[in-house]
Amino acid sequence: MNLSKFAVKKPVTITMMMLVIILLGTISLTRLPLDLMPDIEIPVAIVSTSYSGVGPHEMENLVTRPIEDAVATVADLDTVTSMSSQGTSIVVAQFDFGTNMDFAALEMREKVDMVRGRLPDDASQPMVMKLDMNAMPIVMLSLSNGEDLFELQALAEDTMKPRLERISGVASVSIMGDYINEIEIKVNQQKLNAYGIGVDQLAQVIGAANINVPGGTVERGTEKLTIRTLGEFETVEEIGELPITLSSGSIIRLKDVAEVGLIQKEIESISRTNGKNGIGIQIQKQSGSNTVQVANSVNREVERLRVDYPQFEIVTIFDQSDYINDAIANVAKNALVGGLLAILILYLFLRNIRSTMIIATALPISIIATFVLLYFNNITLNLMTLGGLALGVGMLVDNAIVVLENIYRYRTEGYSRIEAAIEGAKEVSMAVTASTLTTIAVFAPIVFVGGLTSILFGEFAMTVTLSLVASLVVALTFIPMLSSKILKVDRIVEGEKPKKRKIFTGIYDLFDRAFSGLEKTYKKILVWGLGHRKTLIFMTIVIFVASVSSVFLVGAEFFPASDQGQIDVNVTLPTGSQLSETDEILQRIEALVAPIEEIDIVYSTIGGSMGAGFMSSNENRGSMTVMLVSLSQRSRSDNEVADEIRSLVRDIAGAEISVASADGMAMGGASAPIEIKVKGDDLEVLKEITEDFRRIVAQVEGTRDVETSFSEGVPELQIHINKYQASTYGLTTAQVANAVRNFALGTTVSRFREDGDETNIIIRGEESIRQDLANLEQIGIQTPMGSTVPLNQVADMYIAQGPTSINREDQHRVATVTSELSGRDLVSVTRDITALLEDYDLPEGYFYQMGGENEQMVEAFADLLLAIVLAIILVYMVMASQFESLMHPFTIIMSIPLAFSGGFLGLFITGRTLNVPAFIGLLMLAGIVINNGIVLVDYINILRGSGKERSEAITIAGPTRLRPILMTTLTTVLAMVPLALGIGEGAEAQAPMATTVIGGLLLSTVLTLLVTPIIYTIMDDFAIWVKRKIKRKGKETITN
Repeated sequence: MNLSKFAVKKPVTITMMMLVIILLGTISLTRLPLDLMPDIEIPVAIVSTSYSGVGPHEMENLVTRPIEDAVATVADLDTVTSMSSQGTSIVVAQFDFGTNMDFAALEMREKVDMVRGRLPDDASQPMVMKLDMNAMPIVMLSLSNGEDLFELQALAEDTMKPRLERISGVASVSIMGDYINEIEIKVNQQKLNAYGIGVDQLAQVIGAANINVPGGTVERGTEKLTIRTLGEFETVEEIGELPITLSSGSIIRLKDVAEVGLIQKEIESISRTNGKNGIGIQIQKQSGSNTVQVANSVNREVERLRVDYPQFEIVTIFDQSDYINDAIANVAKNALVGGLLAILILYLFLRNIRSTMIIATALPISIIATFVLLYFNNITLNLMTLGGLALGVGMLVDNAIVVLENIYRYRTEGYSRIEAAIEGAKEVSMAVTASTLTTIAVFAPIVFVGGLTSILFGEFAMTVTLSLVASLVVALTFIPMLSSKILKVDRIVEGEKPKKRKIFTGIYDLFDRAFSGLEKTYKKILVWGLGHRKTLIFMTIVIFVASVSSVFLVGAEFFPASDQGQIDVNVTLPTGSQLSETDEILQRIEALVAPIEEIDIVYSTIGGSMGAGFMSSNENRGSMTVMLVSLSQRSRSDNEVADEIRSLVRDIAGAEISVASADGMAMGGASAPIEIKVKGDDLEVLKEITEDFRRIVAQVEGTRDVETSFSEGVPELQIHINKYQASTYGLTTAQVANAVRNFALGTTVSRFREDGDETNIIIRGEESIRQDLANLEQIGIQTPMGSTVPLNQVADMYIAQGPTSINREDQHRVATVTSELSGRDLVSVTRDITALLEDYDLPEGYFYQMGGENEQMVEAFADLLLAIVLAIILVYMVMASQFESLMHPFTIIMSIPLAFSGGFLGLFITGRTLNVPAFIGLLMLAGIVINNGIVLVDYINILRGSGKERSEAITIAGPTRLRPILMTTLTTVLAMVPLALGIGEGAEAQAPMATTVIGGLLLSTVLTLLVTPIIYTIMDDFAIWVKRKIKRKGKETITN
C-alpha cells in the first residue's frame, strides 16, 4: 500500500493520529524520569571482613587469600583485587559489563561461605555486597549550631533522620558525625591484680548480666502468661553496683576495680562547613527512583526543618539534581536553538512560508512521538538520551526536506496539490526509507560490542533510532497530507519578475545569485570531472590523506572531563600525626582559598572519609570538598580554579596535598588517567621499583601529582608471644592477644538501653596503660587457675615499622604509580612514559602493566572500531537491498572514509581530542553521510531508467539534487552547532560528537557531490566489463 497516498486521501485520520501522538507525548514527557546518566549497573562486588587487632600481613595470609581463592572461581569474573590493612580485608571482584550482578553476588556468597571454616574464628562473617551507584548520595547536608555538637547529633539521629527517611524514594539517611556518648568502664590494673581478676572475666560478667531473656509461657488458671527474665541495667549507677565473684568466693562490686561513667566518645573525625564544625547528613535514593523528584522532596522537607529548628544552620553542600537540571536544560536549549537555525536555513532555501511551516510543524511532532517511544521502552531523560535528540534534530527534518522538496518540484511543474503530494512522496519514498535504515543500522553494533560503551551509549543509540523512525513515518504521512492542503507555489509567468517581499529583497537577491552561481559552477566542475576522472580522484586522495593525517595531531583520551563545579583537596600528613595537626593544616587551606570568588561552599572532613560505601578513619588524613557557583555565575572553569588552589597550597610544609577537579563523566572506576601496576612478591622490592617509576613519570611533561600506593610505614609495637612460656600458665596466644586488646583498645561488652536509645558499654584500661610502654608490659593476664601473670612474662615486645596496607590483583601482590594530567592528552603522555620504562631493568619475577584510563580507552576504542566495521557492513547490505545491486553501494560507501577525514579535521581545528564521544560521532557519520549519496544515485538511476544516457543523467541529477542535499546538510550542521560549542553544564559529552559530525558532513558533502558521480561511472564501467567478460566466456563455452 502507498502510505503517502493513504495519508493524502485520509487527512482527518492522519490529523487525529498526530493529535493522539501529541497528547501521548505530552503525558509521557511529564512522566519520564530525569537523571544525569543512564542507569548503569557497575559490575563490581565487594567482600568485606574485619578481624580486630590484626596487622596487614596476617590479614593477607589468614583472611584475604582464602577469600580470593573462593572468589576467583566465580563465573564471568574479569579481575580480583584486594586490600589488606589493619583489622580489615576488602576483596573487590570486577566482572564483565553486562553480567547479572544479582546472580554474581549470590554465587560469590556461596563461594565465600564455603571457605568460612578456613578463616579465623574471631574474624567477622565476610559481608558480600554489590557496588551500587544508588549508594552514592544525591543530597548532602551540613548541620551546625556552634554549640553542643553531641546534642546536635542526637537531634539529627532522633528527629531529622526519621523525617528524611519517610520521604518517598529515599533509601537511607547517613549521619556523618562522631559526637556520641558511651558508657566507659575504666579498669584499675593494680586493683585487678590485687583481686586476681582479669579484664576478660569482667567483660564476660557484664555481658552475661545485661540481658533480658524470654522463657516461654506459664498458665495461671485460665490465663496464659509470657515468661521474661529481666536483667538489663536500668541506670548507669546500677552497672557500677554489679557484683563480681572472686575465686576465693567473696564478692566485690564492679566500682571497686573500675570507674563507671557516661562520657562523650573520643573524637576521631571532624566535619566542618565554611569554617563551622557540624554534622554531615547524606541522603541516598532508592534504585530506580527519579533523582530530581527525590531531591526536590528532600529539599522541601529541609525547608520545613529550617522552620522547625531555626536555631540550627542547615546548609546544602551538594545536590545532584542541580547539575542534572542545569545540564538537561542546557542540552534542551541547544536543541531548541539548533532547531530554529535549521528552520531558518530551510526558509532561506524554500523561500516559501508555507513550506517552511510544514517542516517546522513536522519537527516537534517527531520529537513528541519520540517521547512516547522512550516512555514505553522505559528509557529515562538524561544527558545521553537528550543528547541523542539534540544531535538528531537536524536529521529529523532530513526526510521531511527530501519529501517536501520533491513535492514542491512537482507543484512548480504544474501538478495539482494532491497529485504532487502523492507522486512527489512516492518517488523518493524508497530513497528516504533506505537512508533512514542506513542511519539506524550504524547504531545496531553498539548493542553487540558490549563493554561500558555499549551500556553508556545504548540509550543514546536507541533514542536516535526511535526519533528517526518517528521522523520517517511523519515524512511519509504528515508531510504529503499537509502539502496537499496548504502548499502554495508562486508560478512565474514568462516575462514577469517573481514577487518578492520588500523587507527581504536584498537578502533574497544575494542568496539567489550565490546559489545560482554555485549551481552553475558545480555543473561545470561535474562535466569537467566526467572527462578527467583520474585527475579528480587523485585530488580527492590528496585531500583525504592530508585530512586523515590530522588524527595524529589531535591526541586521544577516554572521556572528556566535565565541569561539575566541584574540586577535591586531599591532605596526608606523616603516619602517626594527631588529629589536631591534620585539622590545623586543613584550617590553613580553608583560610587560603576563602578569598576565591568562585567558591560557594567549603566542606572539610578530618580523620574520617567516605568512599566506596566504607567509612575509614585516619587521623593523619583529611579532605576538602570545594563547591563552586554555577557556570553561569563564573568566568573560570573548575580546572582553572583548581590550578589557583594548587598554587596557594604549594608552599605548605609537612603534608602531601593533591588538588583535582571532580569528574562526574569518569566512567569505569579508573583511579587516575595514568596508572602503572607493578606486580611481584617482595614488598620492599615493589616499593623500590615504584619509587623509581614515580621519579621517571614525574619527568614526563604533562604529568602532575605523581604518587605511589606505598605510604609511610606505620610505627607499631609488635608483641611476640612466647608460646612455651604462655603454655606453662595455661594461656593461649588468643587469650593474651584479647587481654592486650581489651586493656589498650577497649572492647564493646554490651549495650545500655534507655528510652529507645542504645549506648555502647566499653571496657578498657586506664590512660596510663596507653601512655606508657612500661605500664603496658605490666598488665595482668588472667590464667585458668584464677591468678594473673604480667604480659612481659609471656611475651617480648619490639618497635618496628609495618605496612599500612597490602594490595593484590589477580592473586599477585601489586603496587601502583598514579598521575594526573596537565596540559597534554592521555595517549601522548602514556607513549612517553612507556618509552622511558622500556629501558628499566626489572628484577626477575617482577613485571608491570599500564592501567587507569588508558586501559579503559584502549578497550573502548577497540570495541568502537569493531562497531564501525560492522556498521559499514550493515549499511552496505541495506543499500544493496535498495538498489538490487552489489556495485552501486560501493559507489556511495566511498563517501564514509571522506567523512571520517573531515571528522578528524574538525577535531584538529577545534583543538579537541579523539575520545569515546568523538568515536560515536564517527559511527553516526557512517550512517548520515551516505544519505546524500543515496538521494543522488537513486535519482541518477531513475533518470537512466527513463531513457537518459549515463552522462546526461548525471549532469541532470547533480544540479537537481544539489538543493535538497545542501538543505539536509546545512540543517543537520546548524542544528549541531550549539552542541559543538560545548558551552554550559553537561555539554562536554556532546561537543566532540557534534564537532566530528559537523566536520565530516561538511567535507564529505563537498567531495560527495563531485566524487560520487565519478565513482558511479567507474563502478558502472567495471560492471559492464564484468558482464562482457562473463558473456564472452559463456559464448566460448557454447562454441567449444
